[in-house]
Amino acid sequence: MRIVAGSAKGRVLAAPKSDDVIRPTADRVRETIFNVLGQRCDGLTVLDLFAGTGALGLEAVSRGAIKAVLVDRDKEALALCRLNTDTLKFTDRVEIVPATAIAAIAALGKKGRVFELVFSDPPYALTAGVPVLEALAEAKVVSEGGVAVIEHGREETLPERVGDFVRIDERDFGTAIVTIFRLTIQTA
Repeated sequence: MRIVAGSAKGRVLAAPKSDDVIRPTADRVRETIFNVLGQRCDGLTVLDLFAGTGALGLEAVSRGAIKAVLVDRDKEALALCRLNTDTLKFTDRVEIVPATAIAAIAALGKKGRVFELVFSDPPYALTAGVPVLEALAEAKVVSEGGVAVIEHGREETLPERVGDFVRIDERDFGTAIVTIFRLTIQTA
């Protein structure tokens, strides 16, 4: 597993001992996500939920994001996020939060934190897409026009719209599906 592009292109990331608990997003899936989003993340703030190894958030930082918040509750995942952040020398631009995704979203919202790009890559056994989008909307942590990238298993089908989040793209990678939403706030 490597950083695909940007300042840390080609750098190897530490991976979990097994993929029973932590299933990193494959390099080709990350590459496709960033091809859809645009190659650069200059000036963006990024929230990486169910961060695992931190690969998605760290990829965004490598591509120019000014800040990434990596959230996970698993001890091995948190250790991998720290190790990968340190190895890439991104400690000044990465914050690691030990919490569940929903709890972290609520806490970040109470602090007035706002993100332009959100990644959510939970274990596929969790059908977390809609609950995560609802929590993001309720906490108001995504900027207008911001994007939420939800990676999920085949058994979870996401609707065209969740509140003010509108589906703008979906890619099928066999066992994984990536659905991308944009926050479009409706004015009366």
